[in-house]
Amino acid sequence: MYVILEGIDTAGKSTQLDLLKHKYPEAIFTKEPGGTQIGTKIREMVLNGEAKSKVAEMFLFLADRAEHSFEIVKKNPDDIIISDRGFLSGIAYAKTAPIEIAISLNIMALNGAMPDKIIILELTKEELEYRLSQKKQDSIEKRGSTYLLDIQKRMIDAINMINSMGSKQVELLIVDATKSIENIEETIQTFLEN
Repeated sequence: MYVILEGIDTAGKSTQLDLLKHKYPEAIFTKEPGGTQIGTKIREMVLNGEAKSKVAEMFLFLADRAEHSFEIVKKNPDDIIISDRGFLSGIAYAKTAPIEIAISLNIMALNGAMPDKIIILELTKEELEYRLSQKKQDSIEKRGSTYLLDIQKRMIDAINMINSMGSKQVELLIVDATKSIENIEETIQTFLEN
């Protein structure tokens, strides 16, 4: 089973991933970007804002995704793989490209390694702004709540478009990230076990 945990910055992915690591100690935990040797370098470049062009940033993410699909997903077909972010982030953050083009490029980068399940932690504007005010922001978070909420909407729009294309259906769970950590954990656990 290949699972992607998605959500905009501060949605609580790290907290839920830590909880999943205790429940699935045999699973392979990875992240995009950064789950491979090349990905680690790409992640650093993106978070430091080294790519001045949004198109260049998009292609950096695509390069990471292609490597991740090849090195992690395809080489471990019998394992549970749980990823912190994945291709939905790639589509959503590639705002310079129309969503249909971003979907095509990301599906190409996946090279058939489509996830079985996707969990999206969804935040309200009020909660996002509160959480952003409580931390030091990286180059992406500094773009503000309107930008991040648009990213969140693009994630949901993208997976709905992909599932309507008639290819492999990806099971989707959208979780209210304003709920308690325990409530979110229980909702995710139920989804993964079914």
